[in-house]
Amino acid sequence: MTFLVQGGQTLLDHGFEPADLMVSREGLALEPPGTGARLRFDAGGLLALPGMVDIHGDAFERQVMPRPGVSFPLPMALLDTDRQLTANGITTACHGVTFSWEPGLRGHRSAAALIEAVEQLRPELMADTHIHLRHETFNVDGEAALVDWIADGRLRVLAFNDHMEGIVKTATSKKAKLGRMVERSGLSEAEFVALVDRLWARRGDVPDSVRRIADIARKAGLITLSHDDRSPEDRQAYRALGCTVAEFPMTEETAAEAIRAGEATVFGAPNVVRGGSHTGCPAAADMVAKGLATILASDYYYPAMAQAIWRLDREGVLPLAQGWALVSRHPARHLGFTDRGSIAEGARADLVLAEPAGDGLRIVATFAAGRLAYCADVQRLRAS
Repeated sequence: MTFLVQGGQTLLDHGFEPADLMVSREGLALEPPGTGARLRFDAGGLLALPGMVDIHGDAFERQVMPRPGVSFPLPMALLDTDRQLTANGITTACHGVTFSWEPGLRGHRSAAALIEAVEQLRPELMADTHIHLRHETFNVDGEAALVDWIADGRLRVLAFNDHMEGIVKTATSKKAKLGRMVERSGLSEAEFVALVDRLWARRGDVPDSVRRIADIARKAGLITLSHDDRSPEDRQAYRALGCTVAEFPMTEETAAEAIRAGEATVFGAPNVVRGGSHTGCPAAADMVAKGLATILASDYYYPAMAQAIWRLDREGVLPLAQGWALVSRHPARHLGFTDRGSIAEGARADLVLAEPAGDGLRIVATFAAGRLAYCADVQRLRAS
């Protein structure tokens, strides 16, 4: 199916301007011919924006396990997630799949099953869906499996996570959070604490494992990120390993260190929408205002991406025409995609049509690779 999108204000590289677009599986055409479109989409009063590219989203976990210990089949969960993605204007998604020493939802078996399910379902999914593997560095026993996944080209992104210090503190002082982790793992509290103790005793094995994995990933051309860098020194250490993206740096100084070196920083869009971090880390809107945020990701809430950009615009932090790059062009570039993130002749036909609605931005329609993936107003469609 070919669509002629008419009457919208289209975000081009130099800003918004009236422009009609031809949308098809072959890509975008900025000067559509007078004939040939089988369906016309009336975009009057709408903004035509590049489809969003989510470098890190793990909200799919709620479809897989909506309650602790209650799981649903992966095809059902991932297809429902796909509908959520496109309904929120996300046309390229990197599922943040945690590969942890922790059993259950974030364990080895679950990660392997998710990778396989995404690969099998990919032809059915509207959003271009990839794996962002979040490797917990204390998962030393998982190194061999991870190396195999890298060699087989099954990952788009690899992030190094080190949450063990926080978990060690949790196991001794934060009973409420520990309870949630225990429920997710399927272990008893005593079993979980014993597992943490055993892994902490092996902490001397972690640096060499990380170096080996990073070297293999670099040679394979895999995009690597460091997650939750605590200090500029952390960022420098991961830079030396080839990680050129700082995901959720935990201090302003750490984000500044990455930007100083010409690297990308990722912050959570929910942080912007909620007005700050729920963990006491830097406020993402402040980081955008200071030029220290390169990319906004959905993190744990898909609707937040579009709404974060709208809020930045409404609060005078960054105009929407510039801010949209934080959820489109910038993540596309750092994920190695050259065919998306901008509305340009011949680009992949990922398009979001949206309108201001109250305090937010309402997604009216989403085209993904030329397919109409979501439409909230079918009356705008007309036969040519």
